[in-house]
Amino acid sequence: MRLTTKGRYAVTAVLDLSFHQQAGPVSLADISERQHISLSYLEQLFARLRRNGIVVSTRGPGGGYSLSRTAEEISIAEIIVAVDESYEAANCAETDSCSGHNQCLTHDLWNELSQEIHHFLSGISLAEVR
Repeated sequence: MRLTTKGRYAVTAVLDLSFHQQAGPVSLADISERQHISLSYLEQLFARLRRNGIVVSTRGPGGGYSLSRTAEEISIAEIIVAVDESYEAANCAETDSCSGHNQCLTHDLWNELSQEIHHFLSGISLAEVR
Protein backbone atom coordinates (compact mmCIF):
# COMPACT_ATOMS: atom_id res chain seq x y z
CA MET A 1 0.00 0.00 0.00
CA ARG A 2 1.27 3.43 -0.92
CA LEU A 3 -0.12 6.92 -0.75
CA THR A 4 0.63 8.55 -4.09
CA THR A 5 2.14 11.95 -4.76
CA LYS A 6 -1.31 13.48 -5.16
CA GLY A 7 -2.31 12.75 -1.57
CA ARG A 8 1.06 13.62 -0.07
CA TYR A 9 1.32 16.89 -1.98
CA ALA A 10 -2.26 17.85 -1.08
CA VAL A 11 -1.58 17.37 2.64
CA THR A 12 1.74 19.23 2.38
CA ALA A 13 0.20 22.16 0.48
CA VAL A 14 -2.78 22.52 2.83
CA LEU A 15 -0.44 22.34 5.82
CA ASP A 16 1.69 25.10 4.28
CA LEU A 17 -1.47 27.13 3.71
CA SER A 18 -2.45 26.73 7.37
CA PHE A 19 0.94 28.08 8.47
CA HIS A 20 0.85 31.15 6.25
CA GLN A 21 -2.79 32.28 5.99
CA GLN A 22 -2.70 34.54 9.07
CA ALA A 23 -1.64 37.49 6.87
CA GLY A 24 -4.44 36.81 4.37
CA PRO A 25 -5.01 34.54 1.38
CA VAL A 26 -1.95 32.58 0.25
CA SER A 27 -0.99 32.35 -3.42
CA LEU A 28 -0.27 29.00 -4.99
CA ALA A 29 2.95 30.47 -6.37
CA ASP A 30 4.16 31.02 -2.80
CA ILE A 31 3.25 27.47 -1.78
CA SER A 32 4.91 26.17 -4.95
CA GLU A 33 8.12 28.00 -4.15
CA ARG A 34 8.25 26.97 -0.49
CA GLN A 35 7.32 23.32 -1.04
CA HIS A 36 8.91 22.74 -4.46
CA ILE A 37 5.64 21.53 -5.97
CA SER A 38 4.78 22.42 -9.56
CA LEU A 39 2.38 25.37 -9.78
CA SER A 40 0.25 23.64 -12.41
CA TYR A 41 -0.02 20.56 -10.18
CA LEU A 42 -1.06 22.75 -7.23
CA GLU A 43 -3.72 24.39 -9.39
CA GLN A 44 -5.22 20.98 -10.12
CA LEU A 45 -5.11 19.94 -6.47
CA PHE A 46 -6.58 23.20 -5.18
CA ALA A 47 -9.44 23.07 -7.68
CA ARG A 48 -10.45 19.75 -6.09
CA LEU A 49 -9.82 21.00 -2.56
CA ARG A 50 -12.02 24.03 -3.22
CA ARG A 51 -14.82 21.94 -4.77
CA ASN A 52 -14.75 19.70 -1.70
CA GLY A 53 -14.88 22.51 0.84
CA ILE A 54 -11.37 22.28 2.26
CA VAL A 55 -10.22 25.70 1.00
CA VAL A 56 -11.83 28.91 -0.26
CA SER A 57 -10.40 31.17 -2.92
CA THR A 58 -10.17 34.95 -3.08
CA ARG A 59 -9.78 36.62 -6.47
CA GLY A 60 -7.93 39.76 -7.39
CA PRO A 61 -4.81 41.50 -6.09
CA GLY A 62 -3.79 39.94 -2.82
CA GLY A 63 -5.97 36.95 -3.62
CA GLY A 64 -5.18 33.34 -3.04
CA TYR A 65 -6.46 30.53 -0.84
CA SER A 66 -7.48 30.17 2.80
CA LEU A 67 -8.76 27.24 4.82
CA SER A 68 -12.55 27.00 4.78
CA ARG A 69 -12.58 26.01 8.46
CA THR A 70 -10.11 26.03 11.31
CA ALA A 71 -7.15 23.66 11.19
CA GLU A 72 -8.70 21.80 14.14
CA GLU A 73 -11.80 21.03 12.04
CA ILE A 74 -10.04 19.58 8.98
CA SER A 75 -8.78 16.00 9.12
CA ILE A 76 -5.94 14.58 7.08
CA ALA A 77 -8.36 11.99 5.69
CA GLU A 78 -10.63 14.78 4.38
CA ILE A 79 -7.76 16.32 2.45
CA ILE A 80 -6.75 13.01 0.90
CA VAL A 81 -10.31 12.10 -0.07
CA ALA A 82 -10.93 15.61 -1.45
CA VAL A 83 -8.26 15.13 -4.13
CA ASP A 84 -9.74 11.74 -5.09
CA GLU A 85 -6.88 9.90 -3.51
CA SER A 86 -7.31 6.44 -2.12
CA TYR A 87 -5.36 4.70 0.57
CA GLU A 88 -6.81 1.32 -0.14
CA ALA A 89 -4.54 -1.50 0.91
CA ALA A 90 -5.33 -3.47 -2.25
CA ASN A 91 -7.10 -2.86 -5.53
CA CYS A 92 -9.84 -5.27 -4.59
CA ALA A 93 -10.86 -3.55 -1.36
CA GLU A 94 -13.88 -1.75 -2.85
CA THR A 95 -15.36 -4.54 -4.96
CA ASP A 96 -17.18 -7.72 -4.15
CA SER A 97 -15.60 -9.64 -6.99
CA CYS A 98 -11.83 -9.30 -6.89
CA SER A 99 -10.93 -11.89 -9.48
CA GLY A 100 -13.69 -13.00 -11.77
CA HIS A 101 -16.82 -13.82 -9.80
CA ASN A 102 -15.30 -14.55 -6.41
CA GLN A 103 -13.68 -12.45 -3.73
CA CYS A 104 -9.97 -12.97 -3.36
CA LEU A 105 -8.95 -14.90 -0.27
CA THR A 106 -7.52 -11.81 1.45
CA HIS A 107 -10.31 -9.36 0.49
CA ASP A 108 -11.63 -8.92 4.03
CA LEU A 109 -8.14 -8.44 5.44
CA TRP A 110 -7.29 -5.62 2.98
CA ASN A 111 -10.69 -4.03 3.36
CA GLU A 112 -10.33 -3.96 7.14
CA LEU A 113 -6.82 -2.51 6.90
CA SER A 114 -8.12 0.26 4.61
CA GLN A 115 -10.85 1.08 7.12
CA GLU A 116 -8.26 1.27 9.92
CA ILE A 117 -6.10 3.64 7.88
CA HIS A 118 -9.11 5.85 7.16
CA HIS A 119 -10.09 5.84 10.84
CA PHE A 120 -6.52 6.73 11.86
CA LEU A 121 -6.22 9.61 9.37
CA SER A 122 -9.71 10.86 10.23
CA GLY A 123 -8.58 11.22 13.84
CA ILE A 124 -5.69 13.54 12.98
CA SER A 125 -6.51 17.18 12.41
CA LEU A 126 -4.42 19.58 10.40
CA ALA A 127 -3.73 21.46 13.64
CA GLU A 128 -2.22 18.34 15.22
CA VAL A 129 0.30 18.01 12.40
CA ARG A 130 1.35 21.64 12.74
